[in-house]
Amino acid sequence: MTLLEGILLGALVGVVGIGCLWYFKFKAQQNSQSRLLIENMKAVSKYISVEGDFAEIYEFEDVKQRFLKLVSSKKKALVVVDAKAYVGFDFTKVEFLANPSSKQIVLKSFPKAEVISIATDIKYYDVKNGVFNKFEAADLTELNEKAKAHILSKIPESDLFSAAEKEIIRTLSIMGKLASSVGWELDVSKFKHNSKLKS
Repeated sequence: MTLLEGILLGALVGVVGIGCLWYFKFKAQQNSQSRLLIENMKAVSKYISVEGDFAEIYEFEDVKQRFLKLVSSKKKALVVVDAKAYVGFDFTKVEFLANPSSKQIVLKSFPKAEVISIATDIKYYDVKNGVFNKFEAADLTELNEKAKAHILSKIPESDLFSAAEKEIIRTLSIMGKLASSVGWELDVSKFKHNSKLKS
């Protein structure tokens, strides 16, 4: 091997080595960037939700009969329910797929809007106990459960689900801008396909 061949071989090995180093460093940087971007997107919020207020008034009445149904005892109360319901998307159920070569983040799966929580404030007025039919702790627990179930049945009649979809579209737009600010693209076609709203 001549000196010139040795120099050329050394230069070739050096160029290949630098090329490999640059390629793997660039690849690692892209993977790291996609992980960081996905983590930031997930950190936006665990839940994206909207809230709605509900108020209901109803009369509770319970009659118990004794002694061969000859004697009855009635307990009753006026029940006022103020409730706050939260409807939205559980962002922990969103699946992201990063494609570093195309610098694209795809929403692989997206959950449907759901009732996240209901907070109730129940007040009882005009409470009347019967002689042998009195209000007990179990009655109040049952009334609370019935009140929550009643409010839950009213939520689909409200506009909370469509408001939640509008809110998630706004949030996805912000996430898309976050992605594009670092040279990536957020593909939300899976959400738009499953959503009633198209933007």
